[in-house]
Amino acid sequence: MLLLMVGAHALEEAGTDVAATAEIPEGRTIGERFQALTRSTRWQKVREVRFTFRTHHPQGLSLVGHRFFLSSVEVADRAQGRGTGHLFEVDADGNLRRQIRLGEGPMYHPGGIDYDGRWLWVPVAEYRPDSRSVVYRVDPESLAVARVFEFPDHLGALVCDRAGRRLVGVSWGSRRFYRWELLPDEAVPRTPQAPVQTLNTSHYVDYQDGQGLPGTSWALFGGVSRLAAAGGPEVALGGLELVDLGELRAVHQVPVPLWTSRGQSLLQNPVAVQATEVGLRFSFLPEDDESVLYVYEVR
Repeated sequence: MLLLMVGAHALEEAGTDVAATAEIPEGRTIGERFQALTRSTRWQKVREVRFTFRTHHPQGLSLVGHRFFLSSVEVADRAQGRGTGHLFEVDADGNLRRQIRLGEGPMYHPGGIDYDGRWLWVPVAEYRPDSRSVVYRVDPESLAVARVFEFPDHLGALVCDRAGRRLVGVSWGSRRFYRWELLPDEAVPRTPQAPVQTLNTSHYVDYQDGQGLPGTSWALFGGVSRLAAAGGPEVALGGLELVDLGELRAVHQVPVPLWTSRGQSLLQNPVAVQATEVGLRFSFLPEDDESVLYVYEVR
């Protein structure tokens, strides 16, 4: 979950946006408002924040207080399986505060991340489909890392179902869902190597990042679909999908016709959402290396 505004004071002011929905779990507010969005929804840009450090290839975003965490992959030699997985802690003005490296050998590609209220969950995979991943829990206060389990597939993103105490992952291109039940008193999957598994019946976009919506068993995923006529230029169409984590299926889909000045879909990389008093605020980080956070609101 991410709400990033320029400066800490602005972040504090933004906190009042959520107060109006305090009677209802914020995640339910987000999910219900999202289901009212359509193809004709008007997107209003409210600000941009330029990051002041090299971000490499961003993958996932999560907010913890007034700080947010960005997972990213730095490729040295993809063919040889060499690179570095990063987890950056960034302040409200886009400045790097702390960072750690995550990964093991050829498993150096972090995916989309999520925050469960206590831990950040980060999958790190080999940079190829049908490969393998290692899943970490990270303490956002100390940046202490716990290796939770290894899994025989590329996990492109993880989301947390806080209401159901479940962890849900998607494969490369999000063609498969995996769901793990967590132990009652410990943030560890009951059967790490035997999750519930099903095909993703939605083929609208390939998910790049996602976040569980607290107080619900919904998650919001964002991604792109690359389209091209024969011999014509390729266009990346961005889209958002609300997924029921109990049924592991999309329940609402919305196209996002937003691009950077260079024609890059805003959903190329991570996305995150926050409720406001009357609508939703989305934050997109589509560009590699010299990244700009684009913040849009809808009603």
